[in-house]
Amino acid sequence: MQDNPVFSVVVPCFNEAEVLGEFHQRLSAIMAGLDRWEVIYVNDGSTDDTLAQQIALHHEDAHVVVVNLSRNFGKEVATTAGLDQVRGEAVIVIDADLQDPPELIPELVEGWRQGFDTVYAQRRTRSGESWLKVFTARMFYRVMQTFTGVTLPPNTGDFRLMSRRVVAALQELPEHHRFMKGLFAWVGYPSKAVLYDRAPRFAGKTSWSYWKLWSLALEGITSFTTTPLKLATYIGLIISTLAGLYGLWIIGKTMVFGSDFPGYPSLMVVILFMGGAQLVFLGIIGEYLGRIFNETKRRPLYFIERILRQDGEEP
Repeated sequence: MQDNPVFSVVVPCFNEAEVLGEFHQRLSAIMAGLDRWEVIYVNDGSTDDTLAQQIALHHEDAHVVVVNLSRNFGKEVATTAGLDQVRGEAVIVIDADLQDPPELIPELVEGWRQGFDTVYAQRRTRSGESWLKVFTARMFYRVMQTFTGVTLPPNTGDFRLMSRRVVAALQELPEHHRFMKGLFAWVGYPSKAVLYDRAPRFAGKTSWSYWKLWSLALEGITSFTTTPLKLATYIGLIISTLAGLYGLWIIGKTMVFGSDFPGYPSLMVVILFMGGAQLVFLGIIGEYLGRIFNETKRRPLYFIERILRQDGEEP
């Protein structure tokens, strides 16, 4: 136990070959000034030279641990796989694209030494990101704050330091549909924010398209609240009430003025509106039902092809 690292750095990687060398150089320079440490690079099914570079770093640097997943499982699961392998008392999660600077880690460590279980990096500015991405991110955080019981810090990603008991709490959450930002906040414990200016991506291209961001947002909302189902119920009641009132109006009009054929367009509008609303609500129910289906299968979150540590390779 005496040789165990004090700090474990978890870095999920997918096609980060262009930036990995620079990232490790900057990370090593910072961590060298701290206590014993390790860095766990999780290769999430990369199709470029990411794994080869990770293995090379493992042979060059005794601090490097490589976890190679059997295929691409997504960043949330790759982060979980890294957290399952940590040995340190404090765990730092950071991306390899250098938008989150490793130079901020000493400030996170200082917060941990002050007694905080979670010290998260909160973005003051977001350089290199479009106004649309910034706007939609802001709206997402507002929705999460309004409709869920989880206090999700705004402008906060995965970059953070967590104590061992926070990591142990996360390991007790086995759900397959994982929204890590929400899980980090859900477990609670004393937390502190450290402000920083987020830099543009150092090299390469982000794998986060707007469709993937939308899917992640949907994952976050459905993982932490049933509000969409409640809204569907309320909206359904409102539509039913309006339809009933409209029906009474049609009956009254027919009794007074008689029936006329020209009501066909309004009838089609009502039918199409009701049909569209029903399909939307069925889609919302389907999202939750699909998640229940996936959870009941009880499949493992991931499979590991191999783990490279300094004390040997684990199959």
